[in-house]
Amino acid sequence: MTPTPIISARGLSKQFGGPAGSTVVAVSDLTMDIEAGSLTAFLGPNGAGKSTSLRMLTTLLEPTGGSARVCGFDIADQPEEVRARIGYIGQKNGAGQYQRVRDELLGQGALYGLGRAASRRRADELIEILDLGELAGRRTMALSGGQRRRVDIALGLVPEPRLLFLDEPSTGLDPQSRANLWEHLLALRARYDTTLFLTTHYLDEADQFSERVLVVDHGRIIADDSAARLKANLAGDRISLTIAGDGAAAADTVRHAARESSAGDPEPLIAAVAEGTHLVVSVNQGDRVLPRLLRALDNLGCDVVAAELTRPTLDDVFLLLTGRSLREDRQAETGESADPIPATSGAL
Repeated sequence: MTPTPIISARGLSKQFGGPAGSTVVAVSDLTMDIEAGSLTAFLGPNGAGKSTSLRMLTTLLEPTGGSARVCGFDIADQPEEVRARIGYIGQKNGAGQYQRVRDELLGQGALYGLGRAASRRRADELIEILDLGELAGRRTMALSGGQRRRVDIALGLVPEPRLLFLDEPSTGLDPQSRANLWEHLLALRARYDTTLFLTTHYLDEADQFSERVLVVDHGRIIADDSAARLKANLAGDRISLTIAGDGAAAADTVRHAARESSAGDPEPLIAAVAEGTHLVVSVNQGDRVLPRLLRALDNLGCDVVAAELTRPTLDDVFLLLTGRSLREDRQAETGESADPIPATSGAL
């Protein structure tokens, strides 16, 4: 028996009124099934419809068309049932500036109908899990950006949700704080088997942590797979060769050798472009293809001066799918550099 998806959307759409009576389509025909317990990254350029989709799925925004069920309940007809079972971390901080951290958690417990004793137990549990002990008595306005995001996550976890939505949870944090935040998120997922559905402009996060990547552009899903398969099937490995002579003369040999070296792969060669003495080959399984290419070119009498194998990134996938770089989108919006998540983390 196939398990019931924790998120199931069919043709979900949202339109807004634009200037002079025009219509702006924010989301169009969003159709997907998300498995319980999974970690899914919902990615796309600025204005692609990501946040609007999350706001509909969390019942904060009424759809224009289509339907969706979240945790087994219809978002339009049973919004209270949906809200009782999910957590939502928006882009902005959710805690009141002048409230103390522990008081905010107690207040969140009251909003969800927990009694005083149950609210205290849940607040104490989350304070311990998220290392908020030293911050529990401080006002949130005095916390750092990373500390506030941890408080936001604690607020979202008060009802012990089966499903946690996160809208760009690490935006604005330095690389060390991002690494620490992800350490907490993954620990929480392991502890509670919580389903995580998130948007992010940090492609390294999606690549490293998600099991599934949905790419949305102009309000519509245009790709759905694991990060590894998206990179292999859409972008491919890149082999850059510098040849002592005319690179174009070796193009046919390169194509033939690439196909032979990936027997069983229906489309091993994605592209081969020669410019003067420089030859760039996009190919699947580049580590297998490169040795055969070098041997074939040597047999042809082509002297290869330099060779480099480069693995694709999710940003390469975005560029191919949308004609836009998500990395450039993020830097233009925030002014941040594209630093990767470090291997070790410190205090957040």
